[in-house]
Amino acid sequence: MLERYELETFLTLAEELHFGRTAERLRVTTGRVSHVVKKLERRIGAPLFERTSRVVQLTPIGRRLADDLAPLVAGMDEAVRRAVDAGRGVTGQLRVAFVGEWGAPLLLRAVALFSERHPDCEVDVREAPLLNTRASLVDGSVDVLIASFPFDGMANGPVLLTEERVLAVAAGHPLAAAGAVSLEVLAEHPVVQYPAVTSAEFKRDRTPDHTPSGRPVPKGPAGNTFSEMLSLVALGRGVLPVGSHTRQYHPRPDIAYVPIHDAPPIRRGPVWLEANTTERVREFVRAAVDANPPTD
Repeated sequence: MLERYELETFLTLAEELHFGRTAERLRVTTGRVSHVVKKLERRIGAPLFERTSRVVQLTPIGRRLADDLAPLVAGMDEAVRRAVDAGRGVTGQLRVAFVGEWGAPLLLRAVALFSERHPDCEVDVREAPLLNTRASLVDGSVDVLIASFPFDGMANGPVLLTEERVLAVAAGHPLAAAGAVSLEVLAEHPVVQYPAVTSAEFKRDRTPDHTPSGRPVPKGPAGNTFSEMLSLVALGRGVLPVGSHTRQYHPRPDIAYVPIHDAPPIRRGPVWLEANTTERVREFVRAAVDANPPTD
């Protein structure tokens, strides 16, 4: 059996491929890292790394060992974390956020039920700006986000809200008086874009590069906030597919919302970093589902 420090040293070096950075992350000396690696190689009976004065690389045997060990170590860490959470109960602090006005009612109902079930856990509620939704999950400043799917690279679900898609157009736009439109019209008008930091899969879903038949969709200007994007629509700079709840939360005399008859519904719900799946997060997601039952 390998000791925990041996596993950590080997996997960290396999990730960093640099003795200095590995030592810095583990808060040990480079000599200690080198000693542990040599000890492992003697035990394995083969080199795990190829070393030169400039480059450190995994050998084929080292790569296979890293690939085999990484999920096992991650599973061990998660098992210990679940045990700690279970032993402590749901306490501490949970940071939750919503994106857009439509998400506030879903989040507040979830917070109320979660707090009733777990009064010893403090819940911090905030609104997440569109520009840093992903960053807030990655850096841990937000544990659970109520957002739109798909949100690639994160755990998504379950679905708390579905809504039809509509096309936001300027009030004087030729499509403003249409009873409904097809996704194919996106090929005929510039489409306002989300910020560059927005999830790539989300942008493909909401502002696709091509229509269902394969026609290219012209790109319009990008906005930094949703209100800014709607203002670009009102100025006639482009059109924008949005959820039907936008009519309720962003009613504007200078914008018309036209149903898109052949678009799939938008799905919304909790999003969180998979590596941050604590008992608090699991219990909050459970409360969010229970507090927001599906409606006809």
